[in-house]
Amino acid sequence: MDLATLLIQCLNAVQYGLLLFLVASGLTLIFGIMGVINLAHGSFYMIGAYMAYALAPAVEQHLGGGFFATLAVGLALSIVLGYLLEWLFFSYLYTREHLQQVLMTYGLILVFEELRSLIVGNDVHGVAMPEWLSGSVPLGDVMTYPVYRLFISAVCVVVALGMWAVLTRTRLGMRIRAGATNREMVRAMGIDIRLLYRVVFAIGVALAALAGMIAAPVSSVYPNMGAQVLIICFVVVVIGGIGSIKGALLAALLVGFVDTFGKVLFPSLAGISVYLLMAAILLWRPEGLLRAG
Repeated sequence: MDLATLLIQCLNAVQYGLLLFLVASGLTLIFGIMGVINLAHGSFYMIGAYMAYALAPAVEQHLGGGFFATLAVGLALSIVLGYLLEWLFFSYLYTREHLQQVLMTYGLILVFEELRSLIVGNDVHGVAMPEWLSGSVPLGDVMTYPVYRLFISAVCVVVALGMWAVLTRTRLGMRIRAGATNREMVRAMGIDIRLLYRVVFAIGVALAALAGMIAAPVSSVYPNMGAQVLIICFVVVVIGGIGSIKGALLAALLVGFVDTFGKVLFPSLAGISVYLLMAAILLWRPEGLLRAG
């Protein structure tokens, strides 16, 4: 493997890991703070991808905007969706057993898939990327790397820095961290825990939808695309530590490198390499790499 190829694979691993972090960070917030096993989280990634496909023509026609306007509208809709879902469904799951949470959220997967089929059909769709991001940067004499993949990584880094600032520098972040550590104490201090849960859930949905929207031009848009993302994101959450954003980032990057280089160096083990990583880390640290907070 020459230097240019190694650099490309490293960039692919970082881009994949950061995209996983964007989805898994919302999942670990919901799981760690609210205690809900949300199997429907992958569907929010799918919804985001389909919004990127379906909203782009309408936004361009009625608002005169382009790619970033589509992202803004999609984010606003996903926040509203998350708030309504928490109010209508998830607010009833906090005191229920995990089996009931699994059944409820799995039912939401079926509902979202059926609605997707009715609204946009079952075909595979492509999403055009902005022309100014469609080029490539040279790596060495022969190889190039797509600018759009660098853009995905940059967006994920900006969001990660924004989440760090919110969680460590704001009153909302203090409440979220306190809720992840001891929700009963937060409730006893007079904080509206229901509103906090709705805000956290809306943020989690928006993060997953944003990941789907920015990934759509690379991965295309197709039925059941959220299922694969859900499984790997649960792996990231377990490795990183439930409720830990920093752990989710570290775990997502580890998974990105193991998955990317596993496919290159050990193709026959590529399908299980990530799960071997999870098993090894859980044997070493059953609570995950980092604790919540």
